[in-house]
Amino acid sequence: MEVTRTETKRKKRRVLLVLLLVTFLFVGLLSRLAWIQVFSTRSFSSHHVDLLERAVAQRREKLVLDTGRGMIYDRNGKPLTGEEYTGLAVFPFARYGLEQQDKVQKLASILGVDSQIIKPTVISMKHADFWNEPNGKRLMLNPAQVQSIHNLDFPGIMPLTVTERVPEGSVAHHVIGFIAQNPELIKKQFQDELKNGMLTTTSRVGVTGLERTFQSFLGGIGEKSVSFYVDGRGTPLGGLDIRMQEPHNSYFPLSVTTTLDRDMQQKMEQAFDRSPVKTGAAVVLDVKTREVLAMVSRPDYNPNQPNQAGSSAWENQALKQMTPGSIFKVVVAAAALQEGLFKPTDKFVCKGEYGKYGFSCWKKGGHGVISLEDAFADSCNITFGEVAAKLGRDKIQQYGKKLGLTQQIGWEKTPFFKMGTFKQFDRENNGQVFAPTTTSNDEGMLMQTGIGQRDVQVTPLQAANMAATIADDGKKEKVRIVQSINYQNGTSFYRFEDSPLDGADISSQTAQTLRRFMERVVDDGTGMSLKQSKWPIAGKSGTAQTLVNTRQKNNQWFIGYTPRDNPKYAIAVVAEQQPTTGINQATKIFGDYVNSLAEAQAKAVKSK
Repeated sequence: MEVTRTETKRKKRRVLLVLLLVTFLFVGLLSRLAWIQVFSTRSFSSHHVDLLERAVAQRREKLVLDTGRGMIYDRNGKPLTGEEYTGLAVFPFARYGLEQQDKVQKLASILGVDSQIIKPTVISMKHADFWNEPNGKRLMLNPAQVQSIHNLDFPGIMPLTVTERVPEGSVAHHVIGFIAQNPELIKKQFQDELKNGMLTTTSRVGVTGLERTFQSFLGGIGEKSVSFYVDGRGTPLGGLDIRMQEPHNSYFPLSVTTTLDRDMQQKMEQAFDRSPVKTGAAVVLDVKTREVLAMVSRPDYNPNQPNQAGSSAWENQALKQMTPGSIFKVVVAAAALQEGLFKPTDKFVCKGEYGKYGFSCWKKGGHGVISLEDAFADSCNITFGEVAAKLGRDKIQQYGKKLGLTQQIGWEKTPFFKMGTFKQFDRENNGQVFAPTTTSNDEGMLMQTGIGQRDVQVTPLQAANMAATIADDGKKEKVRIVQSINYQNGTSFYRFEDSPLDGADISSQTAQTLRRFMERVVDDGTGMSLKQSKWPIAGKSGTAQTLVNTRQKNNQWFIGYTPRDNPKYAIAVVAEQQPTTGINQATKIFGDYVNSLAEAQAKAVKSK
């Protein structure tokens, strides 16, 4: 009997403990729910998640009409991003109006399509989107179609003005870059914008080009969109109409005005398109201001679908360092002349072969007795190999720096609006004359360096700036690709000033001699194909040997300036991975481009 009472007490104690535990858990759960639903709805967890906003978002269908990013313009105010047009927005609840056959027929007639495709197209749209043409491009409505669709009053189908960030026919894809979702980048670089709600981890941000380097200024204050609300099955909630959401601010978003000239950019892209060159780059600079007027990179890619063109197609070849070949003879000539080591008339003997190091000239049998000036015009390897060996490593390195080939030359400033070091160009390479591990004055190494091989690496941007430096009497400056950042109302937020490059310049006298050398290249040297150009050209050709998948290929270069007497444009063109025989495609593109500029100017003068 006593044992039974003891067992009963134990059971009651266990039940009480279980009840207390359940009550404790229930109270804890209620407290947690109260905390989530009442006290921390606007800032839940360490990530400060807005639960109300997330709950609304789950029931909201949204169609973005404009990302709200700032515009990018060329130097003349022509837009390089953000083309507006009217598209046909289709909302999922449009399917409920498909029973009205007369309206379906009229809609098909307005769009110029078979009425049989209206129903399956609308039914297939599970979320709000724009009507696409068979080729996948968005349908663009003309004013008559817009008015007719308004009059039709088809529920869930309406014309809406949309801004396409990268419209069809756009230019300078590698310069502008592309935007995409990049949560890791946002968490790392835009913590303040995350905290104040200007960005979320799902926001689209600049990943390459100016979209990336100017992200902090172009980001905007919110997108323009239309939205409606649905129940758990996706059915529109009654009484809640489609709502337009659009931020209004007379100052933001900021816009960026580049130094590019859209027409000059387009002409260079067309020059590449007419050529067989698939990989290469070109840069056009204003000689006096060092502003980029055009910058082309190939292969091209679609910024709206950046991953379809390959893993590196979006990389800007104009900012990538590569072997320069004989255009580096400009540096060797500058050092030899300014140091007084050689005069233009000094003689050399080229037999075609040097006799050691496997070093040879491109001209079989050699040039014979040849002066330094003639050797530059006809690009004699033996002469410049010997000159480089006499100069030595330190002098070649020194003049490489004087001509801006050993450092990033794009505009930069530290600090810049709480951003630390700000650089206009995205992922610009430094270039180099000698590899960090190369410290000796080995003759074979120096001779290869003298003709732009071995360790020498130069970007097309640096090559164009070197040509501009020579055309501008030896003065070197940093290169700009953006003129200003502006408020929405057109007033200036920041204007980018001129900025000299670090280090000493070459002398005016040396620059003038080099200009004469470069004129000789076109008059009776390796650039004679440009002699009949519509504007007189001075420049230097180059051919750099390279390996592509173990196969011998050439990088073909031509750098120079035009017109000769009053240089206005400095241009560098490189055609990569070319056959080891055949014409210099870079020289041909250079000539075609200069002629197109001359023709455009003559036409403009004639029309006045």
